[in-house]
Amino acid sequence: MKENIKKATRESFGMALAKMAGQYPQMVVLDADLAKATRTDLFKAVCPERFVDCGIAEANMMGVAAGLAASGKLPVAATFAMFSAERAMEQIRNSIGYPHLNVKIAGTHAGISVGEDGASHQCNEDCAAMRSIPGMTILCPSDHYETMAAVKAMLDYDGPVYLRLGRLPVECINREENYSFQIGKSILKKKGRDAAIIAAGSMVYEAMKAADLLESEGIHVRVLNMHTLKPLDEKAVILAARETGAIITAEEHSVIGGLGDAVGDVLLRTFPVPMEKIGIQDRYGYSGPGSDLMDQFGLRASNLIEAVHRILLRKQAEKESSV
Repeated sequence: MKENIKKATRESFGMALAKMAGQYPQMVVLDADLAKATRTDLFKAVCPERFVDCGIAEANMMGVAAGLAASGKLPVAATFAMFSAERAMEQIRNSIGYPHLNVKIAGTHAGISVGEDGASHQCNEDCAAMRSIPGMTILCPSDHYETMAAVKAMLDYDGPVYLRLGRLPVECINREENYSFQIGKSILKKKGRDAAIIAAGSMVYEAMKAADLLESEGIHVRVLNMHTLKPLDEKAVILAARETGAIITAEEHSVIGGLGDAVGDVLLRTFPVPMEKIGIQDRYGYSGPGSDLMDQFGLRASNLIEAVHRILLRKQAEKESSV
């Protein structure tokens, strides 16, 4: 059993890059004047000759990354999610996505929990933007160990990858000694047949907490850690729908275009069941402590418990109407 570490996934990302520097001699890390915040400074400390600070010029950084990939290097371009997925969207689409280059894009400080930086930096639309790029793989790890494994998986993968990371320390939920991370393969964290919560990133912990509390009410909820938003583990989604008959998605992202819509697309064309999306509604954030904002935007276990109660009522109503 590994140590229960509480750490921000952005820090785990930096630790992974530094740890794996020797394994991937072709890796070059790029940053946009935010190395201490994205924690790419940890890689710079061990491999300064393979670190490039591109300055506050994110679009140019993506062009540099594309050029490095075309030259046979393994570039990792990191900055805040707001600046990578949105400010440099055109360069990612045209210079990286279109030629399907082997560039790894890290978007740190994603979601509402960025906190005091306010709406201008709270990137709640990055997964929606990246999902729209053909061939883009999207990873959203939930804790320290999963981030370490996700970094290795993306470095081994041939093609563009967007890695979504958070600012605040998160509870560790993965402590298996031989933690296995496979792109496109979700992880069943808890069994249950009454309903299923499909969660990503920081919301996996909240989903686990909600499921544990619901057990005291005699409600058994399945929890799926959907760490890969694209390609989505459609088989796991369909199985959860068939076996539980009710689906709730949970993400620290807009309910528009993210995990919820990805899951909903699958259910719509395969096995429609009552579904509810827990995430950030169609609104901007505002400045405040990240933890408080998670409360105020309804991204807690208590909100998931309420959603489970609602979805079970809908499930029962549909069952009765079909009799």
